[in-house]
Amino acid sequence: MDLTSPLTLAFIAVLIVAFLYAALLYNQLVSIKHAVSKAWANIDVLMRQRHDELPKLVEACRRYMQHEQQTLENVVLARNAVAEAREQSDVKGLGRAETALRTGLGQLFALAENYPDLKANESFMHLQSRITGLESGIADRRELYNEAVNINNVRIEQFPDVLVARMFSFQPAELLQFSEAETADVDMRALFS
Repeated sequence: MDLTSPLTLAFIAVLIVAFLYAALLYNQLVSIKHAVSKAWANIDVLMRQRHDELPKLVEACRRYMQHEQQTLENVVLARNAVAEAREQSDVKGLGRAETALRTGLGQLFALAENYPDLKANESFMHLQSRITGLESGIADRRELYNEAVNINNVRIEQFPDVLVARMFSFQPAELLQFSEAETADVDMRALFS
């Protein structure tokens, strides 16, 4: 093989360009994969903070809401389900558990309106504000996470990225979705009957 022939040099140049292009695609896919992990970690931080605040909120409510034990228990059970799904990185399970937790918190905050002493309690007000802020943060981070997941999933299916993605076993990620129950209005009549 003559390394000085124009055909051989052109072939080597094409191989080098193809290798560099494949390396560029690989590095971009790795960057996108890590963006998904980073976005998940950002959600996880806020969920852990909320997880730590919920027992304090339930305890503050328990002193005043003697007749609402089922609502308090539902919040605690949902909190535990969120923690379990989060620890197992079960995105679908987390979506279901988050829906239950958000529904329970909505009911808890709605029921708190019936307890003026509870609403006047400084600890309760602080915890309610803190948890509401964390809920907003989680919603914002969920949007960023889902955007990162979407970018990842599209890129690993597009040509020519799909060739590199399959070669190196890049996997699609799951969107973090909450059920329609989260967006439904709280049935106030059912809460107070």
